[in-house]
Order: sequence, then structure tokens, then C-alpha cells
Amino acid sequence: QVQLVESGGGLVQAGGSLELSCVASGGVFDIAAMGWFRQGPGKEREFVASISWNGGHTYYADSVKGRFTISRDNAKNTVYLQMNSLKPEDTAVYYCADGPTAWGLQQNSVDRWGQGTQVTVSS
Repeated sequence: QVQLVESGGGLVQAGGSLELSCVASGGVFDIAAMGWFRQGPGKEREFVASISWNGGHTYYADSVKGRFTISRDNAKNTVYLQMNSLKPEDTAVYYCADGPTAWGLQQNSVDRWGQGTQVTVSS
């Protein structure tokens, strides 16, 4: 059974950076598309970024383009989300997810979710 475990969340000041990691176990990581979603206080869960199985295709929400970068290391079964120039509105629980395609993840076609990691950006 595939399990996704996120780490790297925390408290950071506006303008700062954080890198989230998600380690997958129990499945065939290197053929799955991976993605990040977030759910802010009082908001619905929303798509943040996704990456294809070989890293050749990436998609980003407009709100994070130019600030966040998704990447993956198939040898380590790990997907990353580098977050720069963080804003208070980026405060949310960030979830890792996998699915059949990166484009599909952008359309909320998700197979599995991680448990989430909290990111708090102070002003």
C-alpha cells in the first residue's frame, strides 16, 4: 500500500523560504505523477503544483508561479516543493498527492493523499 509522508513545514516570516518534502513508500514511485495541494484556514483544498513521472512536465497554480518550484528525485522516492518569497496568504496545510498524470492532478484527479504539513507565514 502506497504511503505519502510530508515534512518540512513550519513557521516563517513573509519573504522567507521553505522546502517541503514528500517521501513515498510501498509502491512504484517512478511511474506516478506527483503533486502538492494546500488548504488554508476556512478555504477549500486547492491545487499548487504537479510534476510528471520523469519530471518533464510541471504545472503550477497562478498564485505560486515564479515563487514555487516542484521537483522530484526518483532514486529517493521523494518529491519536493521549494517555496520562495512566501506571503501570509500561503499559510495552509500542504498535502502531497499522487495520480496518473501531472495534468490530471491539476484537475484534482488524485489517487492518494499524504497527511499534510502545516506552513505558517507571518507578516
